[in-house]
Amino acid sequence: MAIQETQKSNDTTVLARKPFIASGRLWSWRGVDLITAAMLAVAFGVAFWGFDTFIYPALTLVFVGFPPAGEIMLGVWLVPAVVGALVIRRPGAALFIELIAANIEMILGSGWGAGVLLSALLQGLAVELVFALFRWKRFTLAIAVLGGVFSAILAITCYEWWAYVPGYSVAWRLIYLGFGMVSGALIAGVGGWALVRALARTGALNAFPVGQEIRESRRSR
Repeated sequence: MAIQETQKSNDTTVLARKPFIASGRLWSWRGVDLITAAMLAVAFGVAFWGFDTFIYPALTLVFVGFPPAGEIMLGVWLVPAVVGALVIRRPGAALFIELIAANIEMILGSGWGAGVLLSALLQGLAVELVFALFRWKRFTLAIAVLGGVFSAILAITCYEWWAYVPGYSVAWRLIYLGFGMVSGALIAGVGGWALVRALARTGALNAFPVGQEIRESRRSR
């Protein structure tokens, strides 16, 4: 009897730790997926506008002595893609939320104009590629961090180096890239993962796999 109880406890623990994947066909979005993704995108778009308008200018002054370090703020714009992938867990979620958020940011008034759409495209695609590499079956903190880092790399090397800092030397470009990668790892990766877990604990994501994971982890305690 004791052995059976121990086995049952172990099975529950394994279940709680195993990531849930999206139900149904991977490419088929449910209505709740689309609605939630749209709501998240709008919220992030408004947050982007607020950050652009009130916070970014002040933080830029902090790095006026060494501009490449200012790229440590990049992760803020990468969060939606990571969050989208972790919540919806379907191909296209990261790109969808990142692009819609960028459109909202542009409509509300972004200092970067339509350039934010190209940035969002690269950022979202990078996260999509990382999760696709693991066949949309792994949603750990490590994968979220990897998504944030690769998103920063693609956005910087394919767009920002040429659009924002074309006059930088090779050394400064690499430093700029390094700060962006750190920001992608910490703000987008760790921050995005923590945000999703926090939302799931409130019950707001009960219709999604991450909500199931939180419920199972509570049952196993």
